[in-house]
Amino acid sequence: MALIVVDVMPKAEILDPQGKAVTRALARLGHEAVGDVRVGKRFELRVDGDVTDALLDEVREVASEVLANTVIEDVVEVRVVDEAELAR
Repeated sequence: MALIVVDVMPKAEILDPQGKAVTRALARLGHEAVGDVRVGKRFELRVDGDVTDALLDEVREVASEVLANTVIEDVVEVRVVDEAELAR
């Protein structure tokens, strides 16, 4: 079993009210070093068998067609994650 992670973020030109709210909250809490926050989505897909280039292409297609609203979001990364990484 393998884990593929897909990260989706709002396009740069799209306003991110949730990110702005987090930015303001961090400032109120004294975290002045953080200048801007953008909030996105992370999808974890567990797949059977080996991760091949063909499977990654299929996941990228699924990400663009289903997981992201490509009018306002970009799929910024599709990566295979080692299960041991998640245990940390």
